[in-house]
Amino acid sequence: MRDRQQSEGGGDSGAGSVRRLSARDIAALTNGELVGPPDMTVSGVAPLDRAGPNDLSFLAARRYLQYFQRSSAAVVLCKPDLVHEAPDGPACRVLVRDPHVALLSVIPVLYPEPAWEPGVHRTAVIGAGVVRIGAGCVLGDGVQLGDDVQLLPHVVCYGGTVVGNRVILHAGVRLGADGFGYVPGKRGELPRKVPQVGRCIIGDDVEVGANTTIDRGSVDDTVVGPGTKIDNLVQIGHNCRIGARCLIAGQAGIAGSTHVEDDVFLAGQAGLADHVTIGRGARVTVQGGVIGDIDAGATVSGYPARNHREFLRAQGALYRLAQIVDDLEALVRGTDGSRR
Repeated sequence: MRDRQQSEGGGDSGAGSVRRLSARDIAALTNGELVGPPDMTVSGVAPLDRAGPNDLSFLAARRYLQYFQRSSAAVVLCKPDLVHEAPDGPACRVLVRDPHVALLSVIPVLYPEPAWEPGVHRTAVIGAGVVRIGAGCVLGDGVQLGDDVQLLPHVVCYGGTVVGNRVILHAGVRLGADGFGYVPGKRGELPRKVPQVGRCIIGDDVEVGANTTIDRGSVDDTVVGPGTKIDNLVQIGHNCRIGARCLIAGQAGIAGSTHVEDDVFLAGQAGLADHVTIGRGARVTVQGGVIGDIDAGATVSGYPARNHREFLRAQGALYRLAQIVDDLEALVRGTDGSRR
């Protein structure tokens, strides 16, 4: 984060300058309780184990106390119940209920968005009043973009893509490419492509990470609901319906015609088979493989994905089984020796 701040500058103070916040400022921004010198200042944010004397850091869980006690951070956002367990560590602390939430108030001030300078490059042929379009972007025929949309470099929206208001598309996003639809050939014939004529529709306030791909529908539309946030390197197949406020982490893959209801969380490398439904508020943990419908509110793990507690119990039983097999093999070897 420090590199980003220094490269983008400190907003009004000029390009290349460093913006600093005092501990007093941080306490005011986060509604926290300041413990320590109020004039201590920071210019960046870093984890406890990498923070330096100009950094703000955060202590949100007991397992990080060891790093807190050795940290060089100038100021630390701390949960009150944890800070009493750490007599050592940085002396300047801001006590807040949730350090991660508190950071949301500080980061935009330390790392202000660079000023956008509207304009049209002399080589571009483009109408007036358009959205923010980065270098190398491609908008196909009939693409619709809402208000306050940001397209970072090399975003491609195929023809017929519809993007709502306040959407952020990071570098390399591909929206509306043909879905993977083929009819297998017989007797050595080549597979035949199924025409993809649906749209790719992105709702309001969606953010899509770098190099993520969302296919258009085949005959239906592919839809991503409002407020959903998608990480880098995610694949969403044709005809999928993603609900509102979902969180989809990196390298997740969602096969065609799958319905992900509102408020679902898909962890990294989760894989969803085609034509399944993930109920509202469900959670699929890291590398979970879903091949059937998941009930609303459920947390599932493993492959095939099952109840998280059941999965952990099965894994524990498997490890115990390994020891039983070792004991059984030793018993057989002893029996064979006695027979000889």
